[in-house]
Amino acid sequence: MRILRIIASIDPKGGGPIEGLKLGAVAMRDMGHKTEVVSMDDPAAPHIAAFPFPVHACGPRRVRGGFTPKLIPWVKQNANRFDAAVIHGLWNWASVGGWIGLRRAGLPYVLFTHGMMDPWFRDTYPRKHLLKQALWLAAQGRALRDADAVLFTSQEERLSSRGVFFGYDYREKVVAYGVAEPPQQSQLDAKAFHEMVPELGNRPYLLFLSRIHEKKGCDLLVDAFADFASRHPGIDLVMAGPDRTGLRPQLEAMAERAGITRRIHWPGMLEGPAKWAAFRGAEAFVLPSHQENFGIVVAEAMACGTPVLTTNKVNIWREVQESGGGFIEADTAEGVRRLLERWFALSEQDKQSMAVAARKGFEQRFQITAAASDLATVLESIRKTRAPSK
Repeated sequence: MRILRIIASIDPKGGGPIEGLKLGAVAMRDMGHKTEVVSMDDPAAPHIAAFPFPVHACGPRRVRGGFTPKLIPWVKQNANRFDAAVIHGLWNWASVGGWIGLRRAGLPYVLFTHGMMDPWFRDTYPRKHLLKQALWLAAQGRALRDADAVLFTSQEERLSSRGVFFGYDYREKVVAYGVAEPPQQSQLDAKAFHEMVPELGNRPYLLFLSRIHEKKGCDLLVDAFADFASRHPGIDLVMAGPDRTGLRPQLEAMAERAGITRRIHWPGMLEGPAKWAAFRGAEAFVLPSHQENFGIVVAEAMACGTPVLTTNKVNIWREVQESGGGFIEADTAEGVRRLLERWFALSEQDKQSMAVAARKGFEQRFQITAAASDLATVLESIRKTRAPSK
């Protein structure tokens, strides 16, 4: 099949949806399918040339939400080259403009919500939710209504999204989601990581690797680590990820007040060898998120055999818990403290057993090949359904 992916941006700083698109497209390429991407990026952006698939950048984006007048004409003019399309995400022009172009061209499509209908956003930002509800009625909900399927990556995500917005029904489907097998370990990988955090040296560490964002519970982790730092002086905390909202200075101030500034390291965004070395070298991976529709970084940690400490607001928490590869608690200050308390109480033998279970859990549930096969089956089905009868 020839597949068109529509997404607001392929900048890797955007997190999980971009990584999921890339990994899934690579796996589908191995199955014989071709992928092209249309985005709202500026064509001169460096991440365009670095992307492993053809990208048609329709930007630069003119206003917040990513509006560009080039998207709809591009989709209409090129739709006949593709068998099906995938829209990634909500609340941006890629989703709405993509829907308009696909509807006019008659190209079948599915839509990944990527957790953007989670009730956490409604409860945390009620005023923004009212605006989103208006946008839903005007256009966004119609994009879901007209999709051949609206895709969720877990039953937890599917059920939690119901009733968050009113006005349009849509066809739900849960599909597998996953990550690629990590590359083989190399001494150069460890060097790449330690060059990003030279102050860490050879000290053991817990790893947070995601966006530095309110939604990720970063403040809960810094606060909880401060409680345990004096009792466990032999371990540090690495807080890796891009800070687009300016939260990091507040977290650093928290660490300074607690007297643990030298125990927390901020390498920024980690990619490639440095990222995999960070996962492999960590005692445990900690993601105290308030909302996560899948949690690619959780699956990546498990792929490296790294135990996971996370919350029941990460939609694959049941799978993590059932695998035995991690601990699950509430996304509260007490819950995150409990995660660290349970981890530090383990014997070295128990920690090793959990690492083995994490890797096994990845193999059974989160390999990208199964996810790519699942999506390919859905796209083939809608292609055949829409095909004109002879």
